[in-house]
Amino acid sequence: MSKERGSNEDKDAARKGSKKTAAKKAGDGRSAADAGARPLPSEAEILDFLQSQTGRIGKREIARAFNVKGADRITLKQMLKDLTARGLIRRDTRKLESTSRLPPVTVLEIVDVNDEGDLIASPSNWEVETQGPAPRVTIPFERGGRGKQGLSGPPPGIGNRVLARIDGGPDSDDQAPYTGRIIKILDQGASRTIGVFRIARGRGMRVQPVDKKNASDLIVMPGDDAGAESGELVSVDVIRDRGRGLKRARVRERLGDLSDQRNISLIAIHQHGLPDHFRERTLAEVETLKEVSPRGRTDLRDVPLITIDPPDARDHDDAVWAEPDSDPKNKGGFKVIVAIADVAAYVRPGTAIDREARDRGNSVYFPDRVVPMLPERLSADLCSLRPNEDRPAIACSMIFDKHGQKISHSFARVIMRSAAKLSYEQAQAAIDGRPDDVSGPLLEPVLKPLWAAYKLLAAARRKRGPLELDLPERKLILDAHGLIDRVITPERLDAHRLIEEMMIQANVSAAESLEEHKIPFIYRVHDAPAPEKIEGLTEFLASLDIPFAKGQVLQPKHFNRILEKVRGSENEHLVNTVVLRSQAQAIYSPENRGHFGLNLRRYAHFTSPIRRYADLIVHRALITAFGFGKDGLSQDDIEQLEETAEQISAAERRAMAAERDTVDRLVSAYLSDKVGAVFHGRIGGVTQAGLFIALADTGADGFVPAARLGREYFAYDEASHALIGQNTGETYQLGDPVDVRLAEATPVAGGLRFDMVSPGKPGKPGQGRRARMRAIAGRAQAKDGRFKPEKARGKSRRGRR
Repeated sequence: MSKERGSNEDKDAARKGSKKTAAKKAGDGRSAADAGARPLPSEAEILDFLQSQTGRIGKREIARAFNVKGADRITLKQMLKDLTARGLIRRDTRKLESTSRLPPVTVLEIVDVNDEGDLIASPSNWEVETQGPAPRVTIPFERGGRGKQGLSGPPPGIGNRVLARIDGGPDSDDQAPYTGRIIKILDQGASRTIGVFRIARGRGMRVQPVDKKNASDLIVMPGDDAGAESGELVSVDVIRDRGRGLKRARVRERLGDLSDQRNISLIAIHQHGLPDHFRERTLAEVETLKEVSPRGRTDLRDVPLITIDPPDARDHDDAVWAEPDSDPKNKGGFKVIVAIADVAAYVRPGTAIDREARDRGNSVYFPDRVVPMLPERLSADLCSLRPNEDRPAIACSMIFDKHGQKISHSFARVIMRSAAKLSYEQAQAAIDGRPDDVSGPLLEPVLKPLWAAYKLLAAARRKRGPLELDLPERKLILDAHGLIDRVITPERLDAHRLIEEMMIQANVSAAESLEEHKIPFIYRVHDAPAPEKIEGLTEFLASLDIPFAKGQVLQPKHFNRILEKVRGSENEHLVNTVVLRSQAQAIYSPENRGHFGLNLRRYAHFTSPIRRYADLIVHRALITAFGFGKDGLSQDDIEQLEETAEQISAAERRAMAAERDTVDRLVSAYLSDKVGAVFHGRIGGVTQAGLFIALADTGADGFVPAARLGREYFAYDEASHALIGQNTGETYQLGDPVDVRLAEATPVAGGLRFDMVSPGKPGKPGQGRRARMRAIAGRAQAKDGRFKPEKARGKSRRGRR
């Protein structure tokens, strides 16, 4: 048995006895030999004694307590030195204390926030290898901020260090866990980042940050590497150092081998702070859930509802069905049912599952994995509308006339049984005359009525005139090893449009019903473009001799006319891109401002409660509005509606950024062995610093620095979204097709740098007032030898980044 293991067992045995032992020995003055015990105290007795004492305790006090005399004092001194070296006791000036219990005042690092909003912290200087798992300290949440604790400024969050007073603990009289009260928020401590661990000959251990803004390597000192191996992705604490040179880092966690592309999404998960592990309390609650009883629900199990999703979908939260309306007053009309998984039946307000779903806001989808909003037992089982299994749902039944206009709608809490699970391609193939064993029996009774109903809805959609941008999306196809096999542009099928339009109609119906019942809920809001965006768009269109009248009340149809005018021309992609960039970003809000892009007066997300928290709130609102049960909106839901909307809007933006960064890194890794190859692409962005290029085959985005376009100075003309040569007028404009040569690929950062191969198109030299002023200033500085164009432009680019 090792010495450390033996001492731990002795310690446990000693703690089972009374804590009065050491105090009694200190009080009656008897020697250990007189008492018939060992001449020297055990390690466990020393540790127990330190925990039971207050005031200054040193070697002298310990010797006196255990009546250690003569040569035994030398042995005791060596024991204390050994305990200190192993981290079991600490020396604070002239005082010794046990490290198994936190001191009354210590420095903590905030590591988590629990379901109640309390901060969870750990000692910042805790050594796990010698002291075991770090104790957790709960810092209770105080409503109204931290002002009650005498603190000013924003409250601390995860990663902050604080000086705190400690109460309770495992050895306190009431056996309560540690609690803390913040005395002071310390200056910024060790910041955290993600990087690739490298061992370089002659340079020692380094970490290359994945963040494009942190270009400098970090030094890792011996003992701070946590056993990481070269090429591994690691999470590190950046250590503040007053010295110059490279910053230091301490490896906090080994995340995986970066050569395995399946770990690339981990970079975005950690960099964007996505919670990829569910809390223990959440998982414990999920295990207690049981299937919902059909009692009290409308029975739709005989209605052949089907799900139509991507072929790799794991959760199925919407099902559809349609049939001609039997009402003679609505000849040519259709009845449509959209049934949505009843997530609210399982995720009740105020539960741990609910709190974590709200914190996550939505599911995040990467090419190789999903970070779900709900645990898998809910998302892929209890709430997933799997074929031939009873599932609870909230159904929206809608009646449309022969023109596709909605006449009426109603909601019901139902029990259903999906008749089949089809992919978009599978359903479309059946309609196009290529049914298979699954879709064939459904063609006449289910699929054809659905398509007939969709034709009516499509006609009404065209009349409504939503914004019709045509910017195809690309999809990465991975092989069995998580590597990119190919990049495709999925065909846009009528099956996609059918599901999209039926979901839109159900979402509108939900918003209308909740407004009618005056129930608060969260809208999906898309504002009209901002005036300054329209100003820029108007100037750009003028450069293409396309008029766009200002001052009118904008509607999507005004943009659609522009898009139709350029359809099939060389400027089609360019104009689509600029129109898209002129639009506002959609958000969630408890206030209705309409949905400009869809040209709808009111709109809510109702159809994806498995992956969007906004939809779950709408479901609860409908339960309240129609009296479907006691699991509707809670008072907290209502009071926090605005805060929830802001939080899930931010979560949506975070998810989009993480997904985009991961795709960039995967594609960069895919192209890393193709440096020097020439690719065809299109200019997808123009800045003063250079051109962003989107490759045609992969959709990958890369950058061509302005300094590498040619010998002359290229000025940025904001109105025409172009870089224009000041001497020749050679022009590179947003949307132009170009050929570029791959000069550098950095998979860690997800960056690609290109050199331009194609010449620019002819243009007028000296375009752009700002550019002309800069060119004049550049020539003047160059005249007196103070200006070097290449270096100056490089400095400007670094400044802009």
